[in-house]
Amino acid sequence: MSDKTETSNQTDLQKEAEQLKNQANDHFKKKEYDKAIDFYTKAIELVPKNAVYFANRSLAHLRLENFGFALQDAASAVQSDPAYLKGYYRRAAAQMSLGKFKKALSDFEYVAKRRPNDEDAKIKFTECNKMVRKQAFERAIAVDVPDKTLAEIHTEFETIAIEDDYKGPQLENGKVTLKFMEELMEFYKQEKRLHKKFAYKILCEIDLYLRKQPSLVDIAIPDDAKFTICGDIHGQFYDLMNIFKINGLPSQTNPYLFNGDFVDRGSFSVECIFTLFGFKLLYPDHFFLARGNHESINMNQIYGFTGEVLAKYTSTMSNMFTQVYNWLPLCHCLNNRVLVMHGGLFSQDNVTLNDLRSIERNRQPPEDGLMCELLWSDPQPQTGLGPSKRGVGTQFGPDVTSKFCKLNKLDYVVRSHEVKDMGYEVAHDGKCITVFSAPNYCDTMGNKGAFITLRGKDMKPEYTTYEAVPHPNVKPMEYASSLMNMIM
Repeated sequence: MSDKTETSNQTDLQKEAEQLKNQANDHFKKKEYDKAIDFYTKAIELVPKNAVYFANRSLAHLRLENFGFALQDAASAVQSDPAYLKGYYRRAAAQMSLGKFKKALSDFEYVAKRRPNDEDAKIKFTECNKMVRKQAFERAIAVDVPDKTLAEIHTEFETIAIEDDYKGPQLENGKVTLKFMEELMEFYKQEKRLHKKFAYKILCEIDLYLRKQPSLVDIAIPDDAKFTICGDIHGQFYDLMNIFKINGLPSQTNPYLFNGDFVDRGSFSVECIFTLFGFKLLYPDHFFLARGNHESINMNQIYGFTGEVLAKYTSTMSNMFTQVYNWLPLCHCLNNRVLVMHGGLFSQDNVTLNDLRSIERNRQPPEDGLMCELLWSDPQPQTGLGPSKRGVGTQFGPDVTSKFCKLNKLDYVVRSHEVKDMGYEVAHDGKCITVFSAPNYCDTMGNKGAFITLRGKDMKPEYTTYEAVPHPNVKPMEYASSLMNMIM
């Protein structure tokens, strides 16, 4: 082949790749991120060393919370063109999304040095540096008091006075009642704030209760009883209220399990979490809460919950939430037949329910092991195990699910953790069900929400789907890290 012909072929490939990139960009603008990724991938296959294509696909993966893939693409962008500074921004965003602020800082520092007169680069470096220093300071002053309850640590809350002009719901003799919960939900719908005395009291009471629970909670469902499983809520309070409108309020005859990720992203996370904690205290044996990967310090600092608590209450309360989240159970087993966890299954073989019962959970989620994978893993269609698209946990195939269910005599597993167009997905020959309960996630994804209902007699899952409902004009991520909003 002549040099002229080869050059002509390369030009044709580049033109075709650019067309694919433009199509991908169009899908991205429509928030069709999966389709955008497909077209970016086709462009990369034609022109494998184009930094722009990798950086663009990295951002699409970030929007889908595929942080591991986003990091890989950002690294490929930097490798393809070390002078393409947007690649460093994308890599920093992926690192931050994984809570690795020091690594993100090194990328911002590089850009700031390359562009000493760029104010935007300076701001990003400065903001990330603040976060790194803040984390270092928090670690330095942290006091290890695992044996003390919040009530023992914060005795001063009992003396907080209630102002005469407060007209909101009040605990009765320090206890949650149905009247309190009904008034609280109406109060929240009016965008009003629960008095801090009662907010603190609820946190102290839920801390006292949760620390006595096992890491795996066994639930017995009578033959003729209905049981409801909800997935991620992510601070979408008005959609949570819609679930209760459709399916009925929680009660002793209408039990619920909320499967993690109650907070972050949505900007009504405080309202969600106090509603859920209130019902847990009101119906402790008929209302269940599992920890998600967003019930953690790193996620809360990045995606808004910490900022929201600081805006609506105090830093003390933010620290209290951290302790409470550490005590949330990690999974639930229904009638010895269905295991429910937020993320998924495991990279090691022969994990038993007793292994899960023995997990020491009073800590921040580790970066590997059973606890990590319960919170972070995802199913994949192909057999075997694969590297996590999120950069944490693992991906597991239908053979892994089948073997786990057979070993533990389970019918199937239910997990959440992933946006699904219909709000749910049945995979792995019916043995792995995903349920996601935040419709139109982040006001952008256009997905439906869903919840699962089943009866104790046959444990057959039935699915209810619903659209998002209107909410006050407070955008998602309103309280998120300013740096994350800058680079996303």
